Amino acid sequence: MQLESTLTCPKCGFQALEQMPLDACQFFYVCKGCGEKLKPQPGDCCVFCSYGSVPCPPVQQHGKGSCCD
Repeated sequence: MQLESTLTCPKCGFQALEQMPLDACQFFYVCKGCGEKLKPQPGDCCVFCSYGSVPCPPVQQHGKGSCCD
């Protein structure tokens, strides 16, 4: 399982390598490039599933729809 994911801001394209939490979903993330507050897209459980290079740990283990239920 991968515990780091590169988040890419949809507004400015800035990328940042971030550690993913194992025990909680991260619903918000503030872009370090432009300050945009990112939130999950409809149907995604967290910002890593929407904007990350790797989905969050629960989705990696159990598939989409298994996170934060």
